[in-house]
Amino acid sequence: MSSLVIVGGGPLAVGLLARIGASAAGLLRPGQALDIHLVDPYPPGGGRIWRAGLPASLRANSPAGEITAYGTDPGPSLAEWACAQREFAPYREVGDPAVRAELAELGPADHPSRSAVGAYLAWAYRRAVAALPPGVSLTVHRDTARALCGPPDGPQLVELTDRVLAADHVVLALGHLDNAPVAAECPTADFAARHGLFHLLPAATADVDLSGIAPGETLVVRGLGLAFADLLALLTEGRGGRFEETAAGLRYHRSGREPVIHAGSRRGTLLPVLTGHRPAPPTRYLDPAALPAGQLRLRRDIWPLLAKELGHAHYHDLFHAHPERTALPWAEFLRRYDRQGRSSPAPARLLLEAVPDPADRLDLDALDQPLAGRVFDSPELLREHLLTLSGAGGSPGVRAALAAGADQLPLLAGRLTASSAELELDGWWLGLRGRLASGLPAARLRELAALAEAGVLHFLGGGLQIDLDESGGAFLAHSPNLPGRTVRATALIEARLPRHALGRTGSVLLRGLLRTGQLQEETRQDGRHTHRTGLIAVHPGTARLLDPTLDGAPHPRRVAVGPATDTRTPAAFARPGAGSPVLRHLDTVARALLHALAAAEREDWPGQAPLPLRPY
Repeated sequence: MSSLVIVGGGPLAVGLLARIGASAAGLLRPGQALDIHLVDPYPPGGGRIWRAGLPASLRANSPAGEITAYGTDPGPSLAEWACAQREFAPYREVGDPAVRAELAELGPADHPSRSAVGAYLAWAYRRAVAALPPGVSLTVHRDTARALCGPPDGPQLVELTDRVLAADHVVLALGHLDNAPVAAECPTADFAARHGLFHLLPAATADVDLSGIAPGETLVVRGLGLAFADLLALLTEGRGGRFEETAAGLRYHRSGREPVIHAGSRRGTLLPVLTGHRPAPPTRYLDPAALPAGQLRLRRDIWPLLAKELGHAHYHDLFHAHPERTALPWAEFLRRYDRQGRSSPAPARLLLEAVPDPADRLDLDALDQPLAGRVFDSPELLREHLLTLSGAGGSPGVRAALAAGADQLPLLAGRLTASSAELELDGWWLGLRGRLASGLPAARLRELAALAEAGVLHFLGGGLQIDLDESGGAFLAHSPNLPGRTVRATALIEARLPRHALGRTGSVLLRGLLRTGQLQEETRQDGRHTHRTGLIAVHPGTARLLDPTLDGAPHPRRVAVGPATDTRTPAAFARPGAGSPVLRHLDTVARALLHALAAAEREDWPGQAPLPLRPY
């Protein structure tokens, strides 16, 4: 009997189980049994982020037609699965009546609640378990893994609350992890504590306690992305407010329990409304062979190629959807666009000739910093501009091209200089990608407009600064987009997920491995510059943990997957019909694990050993 422990039961674990099931019969020895243990305090499938029972106002940021657990593998998207709920009895496994009612009306363009996504993932998990071949069994432990130890050539011991699991191999299927605050955040937290103010550091929105924000209290929110949208839902509808469709448009009725929310960010703009989906195309210009040898800089060497990809996608959409706004045939434009070379943008002369209206030309600088240098005479004018800008939407072609380019970057990340990795890849690029690749449902933008009209929501602009007023005991928020205006607040929320930081991780298991020198943080160094990424260093092919006690070699029995590792594979879902880098990576990991299990020759040990707790 071989044994495998998977720590984590969310979407990554579902994908890994599916890939193990697909390959186990062909890779394990004839008659070899495999006992899999899945460890997670939350129900398997959705895990913590997509668990059942979350407020219905918390929604996925992708429409149901774009969410799948399968990529190019046979299997329904969330929208197709919801439709099947209405048609085929085998799919009718959702116990929550509210989720069943939602699925009965859910279409491909609708943004599902997180509980609905969790129901889909729970079904995908059951499907993966049912597909495990004979001889492969699964045991679920609704518990937290607290420690991991064991020699490279012997059983790995995973400590739970009241037992220790012994296994041949362990996989850490890590999603987004909580962290202790960074040093730069501590002065603000200390200031809030001294003056009795509400201050919330970056965290998973659904898990935070907002009861400390009083009705009518002035709240500043720093961040206008997806976490911001979730916070608004919890602080408005979650406190009894309601939206009503009227002849004049959507209206918000206050409950009286809402705070007064002032929101801004570094860029200061809302996400664009999602206007459609297109599968990610093959990259046309971003060819690794076109890059110079040696170390790279993202903005100098890679970005020009990716920018040309985005330009191609933008103009393809324009020429085919709105030919009346162009002055050349697409074939001629493309021939001249290609002729400029892989890393050269479209020349101004070509755009003047082919795209008469400057508003139709792609301006990546404006997309990156839409409010740079802008000054508004009043908050009302800023609000009107932001809502209009978001409502214009983002290009499905640009989103698809960005996704294709983003899939290439993890393959090139290892060649970046330390300074480029820190300032460009883990800094500028993450922000730009978050803005261009994400988006708001059109319905959410209408809700934001209604909240603003009701006086619940106000916008502050970009370059948001928060000063700490010691004498008055308040946060002072101001932006260069609204000169002369300062908002005095007694509550502050940092509306974003925490960045992965191994040295400050909230995982007790990872802290133990780090403390005992069995875990390595990705560290880049060139010249005088050192960049500690906060990510777990793993072998790029097998995802085995690089172990300092083995001179930095891959640990033969320990694997880690997910966004907390330096493979930089996202935790996002696959898109239907698209080759998902996450699923490809999980397939590689699953096959490597099965090869290792098949090659092992040893005496069996029990999967749940009566061993002393606290193996550290």
